[in-house]
Amino acid sequence: MKKSIGLLLFYLFFSFTAILYAQSISWTEIESGIWKGVIGQPEKFDLLKVAGVQSYHAGLEQMPKAGFPLIQQEITGLVKGGKTYLRFPLEKNEQLFGFGLNFQSVFQRGKVLTLHVDNYGGKDNGRTHAPIPFYVSTKGYGIFINSARYITVYAGTAVSLNSKSVPDIKDRNMDKSWSSHPYSDAVEILVPAAGVEIYIFAGPTTLNAVSRYNLLNGGGCLPPRWGLGFTQRMQRLTNAQGVVNEAKSFEEKGYPLDFIGLEPGWQSKSYPCTFEWDNTRFPDPIGLVQEMLKKNIRINLWTNPYLSPQAPIYKSLLPYSGSHTVWNGIVTDISIPESRKIFFGALEKGKIDIGISGYKIDEVDGGDDFLWPDVANFPSGHDAEQMRQTYGLMMQRYTSEIYHQRNQRTFGLVRASNGGGASFPYVIYNDYYNHQDFITALSNSGFGGVLWTPEVRSSKTAEEWLRRFQSNVFSPMAMINAWTNGTKPWSFPEVADQVKTMANLRMQMMPYWYSEFAKYHFRGIPPFRSMYLEDGFTIASTITENGRVNLEENPYEEARTKEVKDQYMAGEYLLVAPLFTGQISRNVILPIGKWYDFYTGIYVGDGEVISTTPGLDKIPVYVKDGGIIPMMPVMLHAPKAGQKIDLEIRYYGDKPGNYSLYDDDGETYDYEKGIYSFRQILVKIINGKLQGSIAPAPIGKPDNIGNVTYKKMTNY
Repeated sequence: MKKSIGLLLFYLFFSFTAILYAQSISWTEIESGIWKGVIGQPEKFDLLKVAGVQSYHAGLEQMPKAGFPLIQQEITGLVKGGKTYLRFPLEKNEQLFGFGLNFQSVFQRGKVLTLHVDNYGGKDNGRTHAPIPFYVSTKGYGIFINSARYITVYAGTAVSLNSKSVPDIKDRNMDKSWSSHPYSDAVEILVPAAGVEIYIFAGPTTLNAVSRYNLLNGGGCLPPRWGLGFTQRMQRLTNAQGVVNEAKSFEEKGYPLDFIGLEPGWQSKSYPCTFEWDNTRFPDPIGLVQEMLKKNIRINLWTNPYLSPQAPIYKSLLPYSGSHTVWNGIVTDISIPESRKIFFGALEKGKIDIGISGYKIDEVDGGDDFLWPDVANFPSGHDAEQMRQTYGLMMQRYTSEIYHQRNQRTFGLVRASNGGGASFPYVIYNDYYNHQDFITALSNSGFGGVLWTPEVRSSKTAEEWLRRFQSNVFSPMAMINAWTNGTKPWSFPEVADQVKTMANLRMQMMPYWYSEFAKYHFRGIPPFRSMYLEDGFTIASTITENGRVNLEENPYEEARTKEVKDQYMAGEYLLVAPLFTGQISRNVILPIGKWYDFYTGIYVGDGEVISTTPGLDKIPVYVKDGGIIPMMPVMLHAPKAGQKIDLEIRYYGDKPGNYSLYDDDGETYDYEKGIYSFRQILVKIINGKLQGSIAPAPIGKPDNIGNVTYKKMTNY
């Protein structure tokens, strides 16, 4: 009895102590379905301010109305010793997604992560190119921590003494169900700052929460049409004639090409960089760029931000540099306006102003053995940790602003991003090269407002080359990176025809890709995303009498108990299931609803696990019932502004189809002034015959659509 009373008094004391030290979090609904909470004294230098975020209010107003998705009293915080401790409730049947660009896992519950910008090292521990402090739940809500700090996350791992749902005490000696990881009913987050802003995003679905997050960040990026074509990055020491020859080879062999990437050799010196053309390899940059533009091919330039002592702007930026160098180059404090004017002025003069289409921004992520250390300091007063977490964001923001001021869209590559960067027209890449993990990253990218490319660099066999190329075509940026070896799409002659077919398919599908990116911008819907954001992918458990899952009655339990990370959604209607080297067949888990083969229109299943053996030539792709895929003719380059394009509307299944086809000039930011349209395509089957229609272009809006034909892909 005395022992029970003692325990009771202890729990009462602990609970009282927790209440005493807990600090209130004030919540304000700042947009429809988005609440901002403040605890302590948040730092002025945070992710959203660095990114210059302005929410896309019109898009948020179109979202379904929803109330606060959690019990506010169960969200607690404590500021103590210059640190902020946060606790968010977690139910037993919740799964968590997000926490940045992970490469090996989709399920994040049960993880301990330190969210830290770094090059990916082969383990999902929080150190990655985009360690975004945003997560979503299967319960249909999202949470974002607006801090430019290294944030530690205990995603349902720790068990609080005063937990509402204390796990059962088990004896390891005798109980085989004992686990070293008992049930935890909370996500706990440590922010090394004396206060922070918290954002809560309502659903009601998980995809709704993701969309609200993207729209708070200004909406996803809308690339130029040419950015969705095909790009070839050159060998690092190529010269001007090499660029001309490359473009000529693509044209002669009939492979599409929209932009060429120049690697470090375009600069007079790199590692560290001068930001100046090498006049031996590129004696006439203006002439080269203009010659390529006449061929409808753009030039993208590689750089890293570390400035060589031999750079013309070195002395001007020395007073604005950090205390440590990278490869003997200064690290400019680009958070200071005066330094930005000089630094980004050098990236504009003689580059952007002569027609360079964009940048590839390298080495703004890590690693620790060559980047500035956490003991470094910067003249702005922002510490090394804050600069590490935001340098990639700032590089994206301020290069993008140059193009925006010119009313000219860009599309580039970057090694690091973070929360707030959804609107920036950049795709993340890295030096890691695992095909399966690339697909997991592509799936995860949709949880965090970033884009990821599973670029193709090299292969040991023709099979690997083709398999990598196939999944690359169904990604945000279709790209070969020949930085080291000068490889070409036709480097493996035995599969050159299949590679060309896939490259042509990428171009044919441009109206679909462009429309899906428009939905990313205006509606916040990620164009490439995990199956767990697809309606109908998970359902309630079907349990047998002995407590085991009956997969025959409910094949979906495979999706609930095992991570599905090797298939993903591409746009509104497509499910993509890549094959990897050595695979002849694979299983595909179909969401509930009828699904059809992309290539043939043949019905394949409804809410079940199917097996497919597509052969080497095809990547398995499936279309949901009523799916509409607008296709254009094969072209070597993306359509130019004002160029009318004929469309073939491919329709799958028998359910009435409805699709929003986006149209604008494809190159400028005039869409921000309302100069765009979504044109509704309607298709249905009446008495076995297909009937289709497309809404006319509104008066005064772009009309780049020529003749429209309709193709019934599914025959019964």
